[in-house]
Amino acid sequence: MSIFVPESPGLLLAANSTIPTMLKQILAKIPRKSTKSNQTYSDGNNPTSDVNNNGSFANTCNVISSRLNVVKKMSSSIFPTSGNDMIQPHLPFKDVQNSDKMKLLISKLNLCSNIYDFNDQDKDTPAKDQKRQILIEILDFLVSESTKLTEPAMSAICKMCGANLFRQFPPKPNGCSPRGESEDDDPWFDPAWTHLQLVYEILLRFVSFNSLDPKIAKIYLDHSFLLKLLSLFDSEDPRERECLKSVLHRIYGKFMVHRPFIRTGVSNIIYEFVFETEKHNGIAELLEIFGSVISGFALPLKKEHKMFLSRALIPLHKPKSVGVYHHQLTYCVVQFIEKEPKLTSVVINGLLKYWPVTSSQKQLMFLSELEELLELIRTDEFEKIMVPLFRRISCCLDSYHFQVAERAHFLWNNEHIHHLIMCNRQVIMPIVFSSLQRNSKNHWNRTVFNHTQNVMKMFNEVDEPLVLSCQGKFEEDNSATKAVAERRRLTWEHLEEVAGGGFRPVVGSVSATCVVSC
Repeated sequence: MSIFVPESPGLLLAANSTIPTMLKQILAKIPRKSTKSNQTYSDGNNPTSDVNNNGSFANTCNVISSRLNVVKKMSSSIFPTSGNDMIQPHLPFKDVQNSDKMKLLISKLNLCSNIYDFNDQDKDTPAKDQKRQILIEILDFLVSESTKLTEPAMSAICKMCGANLFRQFPPKPNGCSPRGESEDDDPWFDPAWTHLQLVYEILLRFVSFNSLDPKIAKIYLDHSFLLKLLSLFDSEDPRERECLKSVLHRIYGKFMVHRPFIRTGVSNIIYEFVFETEKHNGIAELLEIFGSVISGFALPLKKEHKMFLSRALIPLHKPKSVGVYHHQLTYCVVQFIEKEPKLTSVVINGLLKYWPVTSSQKQLMFLSELEELLELIRTDEFEKIMVPLFRRISCCLDSYHFQVAERAHFLWNNEHIHHLIMCNRQVIMPIVFSSLQRNSKNHWNRTVFNHTQNVMKMFNEVDEPLVLSCQGKFEEDNSATKAVAERRRLTWEHLEEVAGGGFRPVVGSVSATCVVSC
């Protein structure tokens, strides 16, 4: 390690030479009460000799001075950014020797740890420009240089990134709706992004170093750092969430020791979002990360991963803002099914549990996801869920919202789903026939009417006797329904006649008044 030479070496030498003299002057003023006290500073055989006392005193001062120098050297080796080893951060990297570049890097990182208020653009403008320029220099150095980072440099990078990134977000306006319910609203952009972007790029470059030793770096990229990093996913700035996605994905891939902790942290964010707040801006980005993570799960799937599917991913269908992240959610669910097809029935039962009843837009999303899942389902898994599934689809076929009814009819256009339905038509046809029959008679939308005719034609071509049997059962049930309605109508008419003809109020009658009041 090279030693930094100060601008005035004479001053340093003079200061070191005056230390014993100053100690002499201070200690000389202390009164000497006894000879025994003088022996404390003497190592000679004659404690009463002034000459020996003066010599031992000089020796003691030299020992103290040497010990101070040792402490100074130890502190400079432990804390290389302090003391006389400090290099001016304004120097360019090209103007220092290779052996001093790490010191210069640490000095620049320490300077960039200073935080400025960007809500006032006119405040500290020169300092902000200077900091941005130094951040650019640091990034260029990390990109261009192949030097292996020292442990103090790792610590300084993590410290600088944490100082700039880990912050409180501005309070949201009162009455604001969760992101996704008002998708037309303009996104919020952080005014400090000119600095934050460079900090994220430095952090990404740091965790991407091929020479980075995860065993050492994990000391600084610890659990506390990761928790604060995960909390930043709630940022309203979409640019920041994209940067966080890249950084966290790279950390997950490089630091295997942190993978369980990251999965637990993401699960906790999802639990809080689903069951408590229903407000979070980064669910889509977190699911994008897990889309690639799930594809790397080893088979057979661990119990922990299956619990993440059943307790985190499936309940994510519940919130109102599911439309914001539904594409990423579907991708994650499909990745699980491709890994272990036996989970298809679990996922579909979960969809039916959270099936939207009043929201037609969510119904359309659920039907699209359902089609993707049914394309992957095996016959044995399909038989487990086909009864509750087609009861729900039957309601969609008969929906007054024509887009929902049309999307439900599209399931028959999928070759694999059509094959599953026809193979199990003895069970499915009686469930959906009543909805198809009503649509074929009097549905107001012409497109839905035509789709219904096509589906009925498919069933007729495959199994006409079954269609006729369902037709007879439908007419029988319809007649029974009409008979029940007619009996109900006659009963009400009879009650009205009895009430209208039998009630004769008598004016002034106490008993009549009591009857009425009772």
